[in-house]
Amino acid sequence: MLVTGAGSGIGRSTALLLHQLGARLSVVDRDEAGLAALCADLNATNDNGAVTAHVADLANLDAIPDLVTQCVDANGLLHSVVHCAGIQAIMPLRTLQIESWRKIFAVNTEAGLVLAKAMSNRKVYAGDDGAIVFISSVMAQAGSVGAIAYSMSKAALEGIARSLSLELAPRRIRVNCIAPGFVRTPLFEQTEKLWDDAARKAVENLHPLGFGRPEDVANAVAFLIADTGRWITGSTLVVDGGYLAR
Repeated sequence: MLVTGAGSGIGRSTALLLHQLGARLSVVDRDEAGLAALCADLNATNDNGAVTAHVADLANLDAIPDLVTQCVDANGLLHSVVHCAGIQAIMPLRTLQIESWRKIFAVNTEAGLVLAKAMSNRKVYAGDDGAIVFISSVMAQAGSVGAIAYSMSKAALEGIARSLSLELAPRRIRVNCIAPGFVRTPLFEQTEKLWDDAARKAVENLHPLGFGRPEDVANAVAFLIADTGRWITGSTLVVDGGYLAR
């Protein structure tokens, strides 16, 4: 399995859980220190499966096919790809620049499409009930001031997943998204420090079950890529503590 954005947050929790379940992992992140810390924790937790780490910036789309080849050479053919890497940024319309939204779109959306294309290659795909999971966001379905570029990237990702699910179904590759609400990742905690108590409480109140944890999303990933999700494709699984129910 290949997990991007594994150096922190949702990607890290996903890698830890999948490894605990016995998966052979190729973990990818641009943060070398974060990957090193993850691998240290994986080795300390158990040795159920092999792990290889790859430092890469997924904004460089042309380099992704070679990256996938390296993962396969190091750790075998892929059964699953989980694209957790992403850029989250607040950019009001008046400050939005073409270069900025293109970088967000490249990492959040286009990188997922390139990974899916690579996964469909017979030299990459193990050919046994494969799965692709994209981490989307509730912002794909709900508006928020300053989230134009981020919402665009995640909404497009969900559209890609629906069409990919039909095209890859004959290859027995399922394609789904997970749309989390606000999850307590290190990035979110940095943002939270900018809020006063009233602002933090207002955002938390948008989630009837409170803020999520990275493990909540990791559990959903494991469900979708395992046999438990074998009849699910082209769907977006919302894991948001009730955010979209309001």
